[in-house]
Amino acid sequence: MKNDVHVGIIGYGLSGRYFFAPYFSVHPHFSIKAIVTSQSEEVRRDYPEADVLLKVDDLLADPVIDLIVVASPNYTHYEYAKKALLAGKNVIVEKPFTTSSNEAEELIELSLQQGKLLIPFQNRRWDGDFLTVQQLIQDNVFGEILEFESHFDRFRPSYERVAWKNEQLSGNGILYDLGPHLIDQALSLFGKPGFVFGDVRIHRLTGVVDDYFEIQLHYPVLKVILKAGVMVRELGPRFIVTGRKGSFVKYGLDQQEANLRSGMTPENPLLIKDIKENYGLLHTEVDQQVVRKKVETIHGNYMAYFDNVYQALQNKVELIVKPTDAKMTIEVIERAIQSHNQKRVLPL
Repeated sequence: MKNDVHVGIIGYGLSGRYFFAPYFSVHPHFSIKAIVTSQSEEVRRDYPEADVLLKVDDLLADPVIDLIVVASPNYTHYEYAKKALLAGKNVIVEKPFTTSSNEAEELIELSLQQGKLLIPFQNRRWDGDFLTVQQLIQDNVFGEILEFESHFDRFRPSYERVAWKNEQLSGNGILYDLGPHLIDQALSLFGKPGFVFGDVRIHRLTGVVDDYFEIQLHYPVLKVILKAGVMVRELGPRFIVTGRKGSFVKYGLDQQEANLRSGMTPENPLLIKDIKENYGLLHTEVDQQVVRKKVETIHGNYMAYFDNVYQALQNKVELIVKPTDAKMTIEVIERAIQSHNQKRVLPL
């Protein structure tokens, strides 16, 4: 058995089953020691070497476990992360990091006091479409960027597939569910904005939690538009970037989640590839010559997140996704809600 870093996972839903366990199981320096879940049969089938536990406290009491993954419902993230830190464990926390910036600040201070790593999970920094946009921006193909638009739309007109996501619980709703992905990507590209505008709504006729949002991040020149909704039957672009020199339009969501859910493992080379039909269109100018061409999507790479976590744990390498990044994401969400309620743009 691999014995570098022993991992305990809280939760075996979508996140634990597809985004965490497969990567820990094939990574050369992690091993899954135990999983807290009521889905014992599934875990024993998928990871027979892992212990199946029913109580979080039993997981935290195991002295062998080095790293706890909080992949449970949103409203439990703060509670379980705090317990794990107090138990002397390093912790990965699924998004949303917490449901308030005060909770985020408390966890960050506690992690420093305990001398343990507190690591937000933002795997979509390694989406192939986002990596492609990031590279184009670094290559300055747009010149000064004027507008950046990012969508995460779906067509789910009735309800969310996971029952608890349809309840009025802290941290529920699309703003806390998908908002952290879009906000984190934008902040990693452009840094802290000066002002935030938010529009948060319920579009489902029988909905009780928000299922649509638009957030605008305002910079001195740049405007960032982040949108997600559940009533979008005909999907538009995933990304639109507009600059003084050119534009880029990209359709289609990164394929890694869909491939993982279809049964592909992280070792499958097809997992990280985009389909050619979804390659983005770049229209710009190079050396005074107009260029209009398809751009092959950079391969996605969720495993890079886990490589960085290992290096941070074992070799003190700097975390790529920092807890302060996650705290700012929650601050943007809070400000967007205030903006919606006050019907005005607010400073961050």
